[in-house]
Amino acid sequence: MNDNARWDRPAAMAIPRHDDSWPVGKYGPVRPRTPACYGFTIIAKVKPGTAEAIREYGVSMAAALKSRPDLLAPLKLHYLRWVLFDDDTRFMAQEIFDTDFDKYAEDALELFKISGVDTIFESLEGFPDDWKTNPEGFAKFVRDHHCPSFLEYGEYPYVTADEIKKALAVKDSFSEIIEQMQ
Repeated sequence: MNDNARWDRPAAMAIPRHDDSWPVGKYGPVRPRTPACYGFTIIAKVKPGTAEAIREYGVSMAAALKSRPDLLAPLKLHYLRWVLFDDDTRFMAQEIFDTDFDKYAEDALELFKISGVDTIFESLEGFPDDWKTNPEGFAKFVRDHHCPSFLEYGEYPYVTADEIKKALAVKDSFSEIIEQMQ
């Protein structure tokens, strides 16, 4: 993080086009951490006839998270957004998280294996059938379909999801103390 960066000063970062100067991780180039943390946006073609299954997967995931709110906690997600568009022929996933992509990919695969949950990506053309045992294939699919951002903004830059949760817990505790004093 930039030494001048503070959580209380919104920040933006222009992200240069990838070149050979970027460090290389286990699954390819390591994108810089930005004021919005790490993340990706992928756009991929939907396998014909699977749009309703994709929508139903969203319903199932919401239900799973209702009964197990910590289900996705290992991913250190801030946000996840899934979109079907172009008459349900294309899918976009936007995910913002606290770890670099290599760690995210490994954590996601481990989470899906342990939980027994499959991924929505199985309904996308070109997604590897052996994704549960092939982290390289999973990572390659994401990288091949990634639409890199060139600007990212954070209203509370470089703050992790865990830090936000802790701050909100302190706020709640403080509010409770104030109420008891009245």
